[in-house]
Amino acid sequence: MSNTKNTKLIAIITMCFIFAMISFVTNMGAPFGNIWGFEYPFAKAWGNLMNFAAYLFMGIPAGKMLIKYGYKKTALIALIVGIVGLALQYLSSIAGAGTKVFTYDGIPVALNLIIYLLGAFICGFCVCMLNTVVNPMLNLLGGGGNKGNQLIQVGGTLNSLTATLTPLLSGILVGTVTADTNMSDVAPLLFIGMAVFAISFVIISRVTIPEPTLGKEQPKYERSPLAFRHTLLGVIAIFFYVGIEIGIPMQLNFYIVNLGFEGSAAVGGTLAAAYWLMMLVGRASSSAISGKVSTKVQMTVVSTVAIILLLIAIFLPESISFSVSGHDVPMKAIFIAACGLCTSIMWGGIFNLSVEGLGKYTEAASGIFMTMVVGGGIMPLIQEAIAKSAGPIFSYWLVIAMLAYILFYALVGCKNVNTDIKVD
Repeated sequence: MSNTKNTKLIAIITMCFIFAMISFVTNMGAPFGNIWGFEYPFAKAWGNLMNFAAYLFMGIPAGKMLIKYGYKKTALIALIVGIVGLALQYLSSIAGAGTKVFTYDGIPVALNLIIYLLGAFICGFCVCMLNTVVNPMLNLLGGGGNKGNQLIQVGGTLNSLTATLTPLLSGILVGTVTADTNMSDVAPLLFIGMAVFAISFVIISRVTIPEPTLGKEQPKYERSPLAFRHTLLGVIAIFFYVGIEIGIPMQLNFYIVNLGFEGSAAVGGTLAAAYWLMMLVGRASSSAISGKVSTKVQMTVVSTVAIILLLIAIFLPESISFSVSGHDVPMKAIFIAACGLCTSIMWGGIFNLSVEGLGKYTEAASGIFMTMVVGGGIMPLIQEAIAKSAGPIFSYWLVIAMLAYILFYALVGCKNVNTDIKVD
């Protein structure tokens, strides 16, 4: 019994460790977008788009890898892929700047941007596979239900901690984005990422992880996981949620940097980091109460509060400001950053509600969820298009609309109305 408990504890710690690594790499998109956006204004959100577009191609295959190769081997493959992706992004800082490939929107595009986007795309494959491993395993180790959600929130707390570091460190390294700013300025972040993935590989290769599907006959699916209404609606909720999670701090970062004052990149990075810090606080709080307070109640409350915060930010006059290093920053930025407290539990909450009662369909559903994470690339791109035409603050109406859907899911859509489908 003792060995079983120790194995389970090591598995939980390992999964939480992987969870932390995911956000560190994913959150490079927005601060790096500020760098590329100076030379290529149209490409600000492209790195983020490429990172999340990988989910569209890798989500379902990652779920199949989980069934065929198991959790541990899938995670190890993902870490190797991640090192390659980060290495390519570093390569973009030292190669290809003078080689023009094509012209877009009247601006010649050099090879270095292509190399960077390829690296971001490959990193997307990595984090997609890692996400596919982490979420069902933590839910499984927690025994499903509120306890399963509680473990996901614990892992999410560490995820938020590293998410806070990326924009913060990037802002400190860059300071102010100018014509001379390039990827070499943030190379230390890439080296940290590669080192962390390498260390993770060594740790995971040496620990024992439960393999509930490995060595077993692949289950026969009489139906698709999408035959469950609450899963289908949850898939849509995940698509919107990731767009919300990424779009809020990304547009906040762009908004502050575009104010153009000395050190605006550092201030923008700090406020974006504050959003992720709020996510850390929210996830830590949720992990403490999830054993007693239902996921549905938590989801209802946070989606409502997030809508209220963004409405305040939209209608609050820009003249109301606070001072940072002698520069006035609109107070509305604080309310936007505070949304991190609300979005913090949405990923784990939606996943937990969506896979409840799926049984053998859980792993297949996880792959579909990973595919829909592409929303983190598509929706912020749409939000950026709205920001360019109507202003960055107006673009948050799109976020409010997506939050309204998540509120609907928490209130109505999460109920399993397909209990007649056999899941064993």
